[in-house]
This record gives sequence, structure tokens and C-alpha cells, in this order.
Amino acid sequence: MAGERVNRTTLLVAVLLLMNVSIAWAQKQAPRHLDALQELDGSVQALVNHVSDSVVQVLVTSYGPVDQSGRDDTDLVIGRQRSIGSGVIIDPDGYIVTNAHVVSNARRVQVVLSGAALDDSPVRAHAKPRGRTVDARIVGVAREIDLALLKVDTENLAALPIADYDTLRQGELVFAFGSPEGLRDSVTMGIVSAVARQADPDSPLVYIQTDASINRGNSGGPLVNVKGELVGINTFIISDSGGSQGLGFAIPSALVQMAYPKLRKYGHLHRGEIGILMQTITPTLATGLGLSQTWGALVSDVNPETPAAAAGLRVQDIIVSIDGVPVDGMPRLAFQFFTRSAGDRVKLSVLRGSEALTIDLTVTERAHDFDRLTDLIDPDRSLVPKLGILGVNITAANAGMASGLRMASGVIVVGHTKEEADLADIGLMTGDAIHGINGTEVTSVDDLRTMLDRLKPNSPVVLQVERNGQLSFLGFELD
Repeated sequence: MAGERVNRTTLLVAVLLLMNVSIAWAQKQAPRHLDALQELDGSVQALVNHVSDSVVQVLVTSYGPVDQSGRDDTDLVIGRQRSIGSGVIIDPDGYIVTNAHVVSNARRVQVVLSGAALDDSPVRAHAKPRGRTVDARIVGVAREIDLALLKVDTENLAALPIADYDTLRQGELVFAFGSPEGLRDSVTMGIVSAVARQADPDSPLVYIQTDASINRGNSGGPLVNVKGELVGINTFIISDSGGSQGLGFAIPSALVQMAYPKLRKYGHLHRGEIGILMQTITPTLATGLGLSQTWGALVSDVNPETPAAAAGLRVQDIIVSIDGVPVDGMPRLAFQFFTRSAGDRVKLSVLRGSEALTIDLTVTERAHDFDRLTDLIDPDRSLVPKLGILGVNITAANAGMASGLRMASGVIVVGHTKEEADLADIGLMTGDAIHGINGTEVTSVDDLRTMLDRLKPNSPVVLQVERNGQLSFLGFELD
């Protein structure tokens, strides 16, 4: 019995010693774990504070039908509508990128710039500075990729650098900024669920998929990596409930980088091309044509007098990579071409039967119908000094160049007379068609100029304008 008591005592002492050692080890380890969490917490806070200065809230005023449930009459009531989106500053001179659908049918656009923080105390989270609300004008719109470029007359803004899309990887941490449900200056964290998700099998566009929470109002806001770089523009979600289900999609930074200079210079996209048509290889095509592989992108046509023809590309060539990036199907290849601009050099790896070839060529610019209107500019007859624009008469012959106007008469704005035109106060944009002034039909540039010259200074002017197939009135006072 004595020996048993000794053994129990020895065991108890051993257990107590082990517990003391464990407690001491845990006490030493806990600060290390805490330090790591605090370091992560501090890094995220620093990132959020840095990026937030580049994020804006976009306020849009438009007009549309008003839903009045229960009315028995059949008249249509048009009312003022307000919507809220997000945007990101990408140039310190006041250029902001957002989604095209955010500013669709806009009559007035304003942005709320981030306000400087008063301090770093916890109260800041509950009393954020309201920020400055300033007017913005739409510089350019690219509906085919759902991007728009805005300009505010404010300089030295905090611009967000654009990330290299080719370095983005699945599983990376990302942060979604914006104004979900109108809640300005919000941020959520998640990962990249997929680097290149194709939403439409017939479209070359791919999107970044993320599980970072994105809701209505986040559209146009930035998706940012841990370096504080723009990796994408938050665009849409897939949801059964209307709220975030972890299926958010962003336009890749490569498209933003490609579109920004074109939207700033032309107001629309100038896309590059090499002069080929492509098809996705199917087992049936591969068997019937005797192709060397059953997947990839097949050249189905080569247009004459194009870079592709000059470089020696042929029908039935299989493109296996572009600039070293493997091509597993037509969407990947089409996206690569979509992001290239005129003058870019590309290197294609091609299979022709069993022969492997390397073909170098230069991308050229795809002709844009609207740009053909600029060829009709006459330096003397096109100028409308009081509006600061260059206009071209709309005729049956050239109406089709302006994206199918509803009214094939009037004057189309094809340019302006200053680097930063005086169109902001008027509301005119390149591509607008002017059909009337103060209730009188406008049939030519001469008409427009004559009617403006008859007006006295500070007279009210109301232009009837067609934009994107919709008619509206632009009112202002003549200087």
C-alpha cells in the first residue's frame, strides 16, 4: 500500500510539473501569436486607410418611368431617379473609372471625394468625414466592357496604381471597396476564387471571381490586392436573394489599363486587331479536318492585307500560345487580343499540321465608324465657337456612322476646341446629336451657329440632344 501511495504521489507530482511546463510554454507562445495577429490587423488597417483616399462614391441623377402601383390610367409618369455607385481615382488630375451601367442615362453625375481624417481614434469609425461632393462629367464610355471614365476639376488626388493582371493568382487576398447599399467608405475582404471566369461562352470577356462581399452600390469600386494595387473593377454578382452570396465578379485590371487612355483621348474604345477569325476546336472539327489536337483555337479565316496575312498565318493554323501565355481555347486567346492596342508586337506559337511555328506580327487599329466622321470636319465650317465644339451635319449617308441615330438630321458633335473642353457646364459630349435649340429644329451647323449668334448674352439656351438612342434637353445660359 505504501508503495502504491508513493507511485500515486510521484504520478501526481509529474502531472503537476507537466501542467506547469505547459502553462509556462503557453504563456510564452501566446504573445507570439498575438503579435502575429496584431501585425496582420495593423497591415490591413494601413492598407484600408491608404486605399480609401482613392475611392469615391458616384451619385447619378437620371429620369425614367415611375412605378405607381394601383393606378388604372394608362399614362406614363416620368420622374427623377437617383442611383448610387462607386468609382476609383486612377489619375491624380481627376480621372475616375467606374462602370458604364452606373452612369447609364445620367443627366447629372457627382462624386463624393474622401475627406481627410481628423484623427486615428476609434471615434473615427463612427464619425467619418463627410467628404467633398463635386460635379463630374463623363469623358468616355465603353459599354462593350462596362467601363466609363469620369473627370472632376480637382487635382492632386490620390490615384490607385494598376496591378499587373498576369501576376494575379487564385487564392490571393483581395479587398472590395465601395458604397454597398449606399454605405460609403465600406470595405470587405476575401480571396480570388477564380482568375479568369467567363460569364458568357460567346464573349471574349473574362472576369475575376471573388468571395469578398459585393452588393448593390459596390459597382465601379476597386478590387485591390495586398499591395494596394487595383486588380479589378467590381461589376456584378450572382445571387438568388439580391444580396452577396460570395459570387462577385470584377473587370480585370488589364482591361482598365487598355481602356483608360482610349476613353480619355477618344471617348470610346479603339480596339486592336491582326486580321483573323477564330473558332474553338471541337472533336468533330478536329476529326473532320485531321487536326493534330482536339482543343485550342483554330484560325478559320485570314483577311487579306492585314498583319496576319503579311506574317504568313493560314486557315487551319492552331494557335497554342501568345507571348508565351498558353491558349487552351478561343476565350483566352480572344481576351489576349482584346487587351492589345495598335502598335503592340505579339508573338504567336502556331501548329500547322505537325510543324511548330513562331510568328511575330504587329497589332493594327480596328476601324471605328464614328472616327470616320472626323474626316468630314472642315476647320472653317465645323466650328461652333459659342459651344466650343466641332460639328458635322447629319445626313442619310453618314447617320450610320453614329451608332444608328433615331433622327437622321441635325448636328453631331465630333470634337471640341480645347484640351479640357468647356462642355462641362453645357453637358455636351462627343457623339451627341443636336436636333433642336429653344424649340426650333436644327438641320445643319450653319443653322446652329446662326441661331446662337442671334441670342443675347446670358440668354437661356435649351438644346434637344440625342445620346445613346435617347432624347433629352440640355439647358444653360449663353456666355
